[in-house]
Amino acid sequence: MSDSDAPVKAEREVRHWRGGQEFASPDCLAEEVAVALVYNGISHAVMMVTPADLEDFALGFSLTEGIIDRPDQMYDVQIVRQPLGMEVQIELASECMMGLKQRRRQLTGRTGCGLCGAESLEMAMSGVAADLTVPAQAEVSHEAVQRALDQLGSRQPLQELTGAVHGAAWCNLDGNIQLLREDVGRHNALDKLIGARLAQGDLSPGFALVSSRASYEMVNKTARAGISMLVAVSAATRLAVDVAEQTGITLVGFGRPGRHLVYSHAQRLKD
Repeated sequence: MSDSDAPVKAEREVRHWRGGQEFASPDCLAEEVAVALVYNGISHAVMMVTPADLEDFALGFSLTEGIIDRPDQMYDVQIVRQPLGMEVQIELASECMMGLKQRRRQLTGRTGCGLCGAESLEMAMSGVAADLTVPAQAEVSHEAVQRALDQLGSRQPLQELTGAVHGAAWCNLDGNIQLLREDVGRHNALDKLIGARLAQGDLSPGFALVSSRASYEMVNKTARAGISMLVAVSAATRLAVDVAEQTGITLVGFGRPGRHLVYSHAQRLKD
C-alpha cells in the first residue's frame, strides 16, 4: 500500500468552554500511529508518527541515524498496514545491514523523543556527529530568515487544521519555502524533510527551518544530512549549540516576527 492511503486526521465531537458558555462542535485531530521500521526483515525501531510521507521518513531516518551513508544503499521500501499500526519494510545493502546488526541498537520511540530505548549512556551519545564538519554554503541574510518564518504557518495545512503537528521546511537563500513536511514528532518531521530532499536529489543551497526547539538531536540530524544552517522557532539547548559549533552549523533560534538570535557561526548571516 502507499502511505497516501492512510488518513492523517480524524474528526471528533468535543465540548468547548468559552467565555462562560459551553457548546459542542466537531474538532479535527491529527492521527498518530505506531510505525515499525523493519530492515531486511528485522524490526529496528518503533516510532509514533503521522502516517504520511513514510518513504521520506524511512530514507531520512536511515541517513540521520547512520544506518546508511547514501540513498542508493536503500534498495526498496514497502508500506504494510498491520492491526496495531504500520510497518515500513526496508531493503538495505548488505554492508549497511551488517553494520546495523553490529550496533544491536533497539529503539522504542515516543513523540518528540529520539533516544528512547538506548541501552546505555555510551550508546546514547555514540551517535553525536561532533566529528563531522559540514561544508559551508552561501551566506544567508537576516531578512531571508524572517521571510521564511513569516511563511511557515501558512505552509502547514495539517497544523492549521489540528494544532498538533510540527513542520520542517527547506528554504532557499531568499528565505522562500521550497519543501515542507509535517509530523506529530519534531524529529520525524525533520527526517521526512531530509528524506524528501534526498529522494528528489535536491542539492540546492539554503537552510532548514523547524517549528520547534533545537535539541541536540535536531542539530545532529542536520549535520548528518550535510545541512549547514538550521533555524528553530524556539530555543536551543546547550548540547545543541556545542554540536553546532563543532560541526560548523549556523544555528538560529527564538525565530519570531522581527527578531531571532544566532547561537553559532554567525559569520554566515549578513545584513
